[in-house]
Amino acid sequence: MHVELTIKTLIEKALKQMPLDTWPDVEIEVPNDSTHGDFATNIAMKLARVLRKAPLVIAETLVANIPENSVIKHIEIARPGFINFHVDKRIYRDVIQKILAAGSDYGASTLGEAQRVNIEFVSANPTGSLHIGHARGAAAGDALARIMQKAGYDVTREFYVNDAGNQINQLVRSIDVRYRQQLGESVTMPEDGYHGAEIIQLAQKIIEQHGKRFLTEAGTNYFRKFGVDHLLAALREDLETFRVHFDVWFSEATLYESDAVKKTIDQLKTAGHTYEQEGAVWLKTTDYGDEKDRVIIKSDGSYTYLVPDIAYHADKLARGFEQLIDILGGDHHGYVPRLKAAIQMVGGQEHALEVELLQMVKVLQNGEELKMSKRSGKAITLRDLIDEVGVDPIRYFFAMRSLNTHMELDLDLALKESNENPVFYAQYAHARIASILRNAAEKSLSPSLDKPYQFETLQSDKVLELLAVLADYPATIERAAQKRLPHKVTQYIQRLAQAFHAFYAAEMVLSDDPLATEERLVMLHAVKIVMQDALELVGVEAKERM
Repeated sequence: MHVELTIKTLIEKALKQMPLDTWPDVEIEVPNDSTHGDFATNIAMKLARVLRKAPLVIAETLVANIPENSVIKHIEIARPGFINFHVDKRIYRDVIQKILAAGSDYGASTLGEAQRVNIEFVSANPTGSLHIGHARGAAAGDALARIMQKAGYDVTREFYVNDAGNQINQLVRSIDVRYRQQLGESVTMPEDGYHGAEIIQLAQKIIEQHGKRFLTEAGTNYFRKFGVDHLLAALREDLETFRVHFDVWFSEATLYESDAVKKTIDQLKTAGHTYEQEGAVWLKTTDYGDEKDRVIIKSDGSYTYLVPDIAYHADKLARGFEQLIDILGGDHHGYVPRLKAAIQMVGGQEHALEVELLQMVKVLQNGEELKMSKRSGKAITLRDLIDEVGVDPIRYFFAMRSLNTHMELDLDLALKESNENPVFYAQYAHARIASILRNAAEKSLSPSLDKPYQFETLQSDKVLELLAVLADYPATIERAAQKRLPHKVTQYIQRLAQAFHAFYAAEMVLSDDPLATEERLVMLHAVKIVMQDALELVGVEAKERM
């Protein structure tokens, strides 16, 4: 039973009894504190301005008009106007067989209606290692892609390779300097060069293969291709280790090779979206809500970085994507309006582009902020994090926080094998269920999962609360996918782990009552399926043993 939909329908019936022609969308949420009910809505507060009444008064009227229903146990009103619903959790007992029948497909939906979505994330310059900001973007982008796929969207993960422009010219110069230094020349690395150890390693590889060849022969083109190819391969390797796979690696250079950049500029000019001033070409982004117009061609004839970005997003639209989602660094905040404006100029719908901005991560160790890698003395990289604490804690911790919030990554907590560590707490729940099921099998207690159980022995508050959490999984997936909030899934995982641990602490699974034992073992099979699936959605392993 879709309880949220039932509650929403009941509220809408009550709204029809009020002097309203229309009303805002009725949002149903699961309170963080279960004492506030199983579900809640803020519709009374939304209507306060329209009806010119206090939210509490509106809530009282609504509750009085809500029809009786066997699902609802009782309704409470809480300040400043929340309506909290407590449901009869016995209705959730049928969820067990739904989960067993669906398996890992439980929670999947057609919400996305196969809408083609392009999620671009990470997109680091191939000039060095992935740093901690890239790591957060990788975890968030991949989790969002997995969740949206489960909700029925046709998702493509894309990495935009910045292999053109000034940063690549800087890379070439940096490799050339390191190459010459390794061969004994006294040359100085420019301040804007790339100083990482990986550049020295590239120079050494070139020397192994070509010796002193490029001391007398131009090496620019070779350094460019060699550097980008090797650094990009290292990025791919780190991302694959981090369980992040991209469907498309899109080269910026191809936009120039195919004349896509020039064609995009011609399209903008022909459509009347540009004008010339002070020798530069400007884009009329203020026509689409930007605070000021933007230069796309400088007075010296060079392009601003907005130009290839417009061409790139136009290419995405041409490939048939209906929704574009970019996960960018928080420093891109001012860049978003001009990019959204430009996308509309090349044929995109007003809301074709969504931008999620990643905020900063502070790394803590021994209670102090860690700014540099202990190994290299440089910025903390994704590889550092993986080597220090492993993939699971990093994936989980990054998925736990909303993208637009600053966060602290406590490495000591990530390594703790205790309930304080949220990923350990969740994985331990799954491992404990696996242990119980193995123990039962050793005692020849392996119930048939196809048997039509009535689950009459599942009566206690702890059991029914666990079933209620299981029943909320499909709605959680839809909320997380629709609102682009991966952390909703980690919140769900914590609720499920907490409900299981509370049940396990209060009740025996293997008891002298054969039917009660059988029904609880069947229930744990269902819990295990959902826990494993939810962990996989955020890229974390569901451990069988710990």
